[in-house]
Amino acid sequence: MNAPPTGVVVDAYTTGNLLPAAFAAHGARLVHVQTRRAVSTALPGPDLARFAGNLVYAGEPTLDELRALAPAFVVAGQDSGVALADLISERLGLPTNGTALSTARWDKHAMGERLRARGLRCARQFRSADPADLVRWRKESGPGDLPVVVKPLGSAGTDRVYVCRTDAEIEAAAAAVLGGPDVYGRPAGEVLVQSFLEGTEYIVDSVSRDGEHYFCGVWRYHKRLVGGRPVYDRDTLLAPDEEPVPALLRYVGEVLDALGVRHGSAHAEVIATPDGPALVEVGARMNGNMHPGLHRLCLGHDQAALTALAYLRPEEFRARWAGRAYRRLRPAAVCNTATGRSGVVVGVDPGAVARVEALESVHAVAVKLAPGDRMRPTTDLLSSPLRVFLTHDDPAVLDADVRAVRALAERVYVLAGDGPGGAS
Repeated sequence: MNAPPTGVVVDAYTTGNLLPAAFAAHGARLVHVQTRRAVSTALPGPDLARFAGNLVYAGEPTLDELRALAPAFVVAGQDSGVALADLISERLGLPTNGTALSTARWDKHAMGERLRARGLRCARQFRSADPADLVRWRKESGPGDLPVVVKPLGSAGTDRVYVCRTDAEIEAAAAAVLGGPDVYGRPAGEVLVQSFLEGTEYIVDSVSRDGEHYFCGVWRYHKRLVGGRPVYDRDTLLAPDEEPVPALLRYVGEVLDALGVRHGSAHAEVIATPDGPALVEVGARMNGNMHPGLHRLCLGHDQAALTALAYLRPEEFRARWAGRAYRRLRPAAVCNTATGRSGVVVGVDPGAVARVEALESVHAVAVKLAPGDRMRPTTDLLSSPLRVFLTHDDPAVLDADVRAVRALAERVYVLAGDGPGGAS
């Protein structure tokens, strides 16, 4: 009897934890590899109980341990694992995106420069460890070149992403980026400043095998600025023939080819500018908002299951999915709630959660904080306290339920110092 196939996941933060179940459906087991000994607490970390083992990468000895396991594939669970997943898969002779363009798949500056070299539309940009250099670049770009976007080179979840309208704001934002590690615990080193892209922002998710791409879904972002920082509000699933989806798919296909994404999942964020699609960034990993149950209902598949199929049954993946785009079976939305409250969570009100769950279109509710956690005012995706997944045949019901979720969300958490009735 043949042993079940073994695979490797590097840094299974957030939705990387969905991969063990997806691969287990095909009889495969997964071993986890950490890029760093210290696991970041800024994101939901690896659930090691889901994996057959865990290794902390230490160079050649770890590669020897992995060779002994004879893995069939290596997958990045988050952006922080992309470079190491590329290296391990290349060194072990497995299906790989390779190391030659690896930096361009996680470093946002290298990513933009690679696209520019290939003639693909993207933001103008500059990187430096000196905030004054960023202001100097802005001035040399022209006095009208405001606002600009300041962000870390390789973080996630809108971590310290600022839309800056003055040079003083640029310097303050750069100092904030340089003042601490990114969400994976890595020092900033340098800061990225980019020209502001006017237009609506979209998500384009994909899974690839041998350079053939399947587009899993396109979602329209609804964001608002809070103190100059973009805060996620709602993602809305678009139909594949809805504008500007066809142009987005063509453009992202060219982006994936330019960045050497030949295997595995990708999550692209794109602005539909007046001149056409332009990349914000792309991660060679799954969508962090992906919920398998919701995606199966509204799309007939989910990105984790398709990733497993692409690695374990490539012929089936190519025959059924490669070179195609998704179908929308029913409308869907993901709502990330915002709060202005601050304090220590002392309880979660089950009645308030139940009222959210009882809304007609609600499929699942992710309560992100627990007693003892600190709630802070929402300034990015990481500080959104509640995520709600919704789907319904009638878009009007979806819209009404999103409004109801926002109205109920503040009642979910009880903070130290709240009165008997909790948040009002």
